[in-house]
Amino acid sequence: MSNNNTVWRRALRHPSFMAGGAMVLLMVLCAVLSLFWSPYPVGDIDIPNKLASPSAAHWLGTDSLGRDIGSLLLVGSQNSLLVGFIAVGIGLGVGVPLGLLASARRGWVEEVIMRASDFTFAFPALLSAIMLTAIYGPGLVVSIVAIGIFNIPVFARISRGAANAVWARDYTAAARAAGKGPLVITLAHVLPNIASVLIVQATIQFAIAILAEAALSYLGLGTQPPQPSWGRMLNEAQSQMFQAPMLAVYPGAAIALAVLGLNLLGDGLRDVLDPRLARQR
Repeated sequence: MSNNNTVWRRALRHPSFMAGGAMVLLMVLCAVLSLFWSPYPVGDIDIPNKLASPSAAHWLGTDSLGRDIGSLLLVGSQNSLLVGFIAVGIGLGVGVPLGLLASARRGWVEEVIMRASDFTFAFPALLSAIMLTAIYGPGLVVSIVAIGIFNIPVFARISRGAANAVWARDYTAAARAAGKGPLVITLAHVLPNIASVLIVQATIQFAIAILAEAALSYLGLGTQPPQPSWGRMLNEAQSQMFQAPMLAVYPGAAIALAVLGLNLLGDGLRDVLDPRLARQR
């Protein structure tokens, strides 16, 4: 209990953790709020009121179809969080067990898993999405699967490297000498000791997932109308760049702030969970 209190005290004093946590919390609150309420329905088209300037009725103005920008940004946060959570969950759920298995078994098992990871790295999220789109058509599920597949080798490599360091520790050797099997040692000693590394990496991959989803939606491979997406809002703003440049600024700022918040949170978590790294800077 005292150790947990110490971690929380360090977290509350860490500026990056607090700033990033506040930005991520704001994004989560916006997404949750949009599930129940938004200023206007995102499907409402009001052509006579298109490209309206910010006003009391439309705080951020309207787009080329007369839709409320604030409502589109609010509801669009749902997609970013959904893709991030599921894609990172796929990476953690598949990549971490593979990395732990490679570290525990070594030999040909480790070689096969690592070479498979290398092969998967040859197909980044964008390329995977293009291939999946050719088969199944564009959509949110395609984005999630493509980004999730890309996350698997990332977490496999991270968990394998961190686990190798733990397997070399004295307490792990003592557990082996006591007759404990690889599975018991992995669950009781290895996984708890690499959890902080995985948590920090998860925040980084979450930020990458948001960027990837925005890029895929911008290219028309991700979220499809009428569901709003920050990436597709950027695409739709292209034709109005000189007439209404703020149409691109708003979703671009939302993406930038979300990624910045997650990166700050990850940076803070790294220092909070392992103070030695903070002292080395």
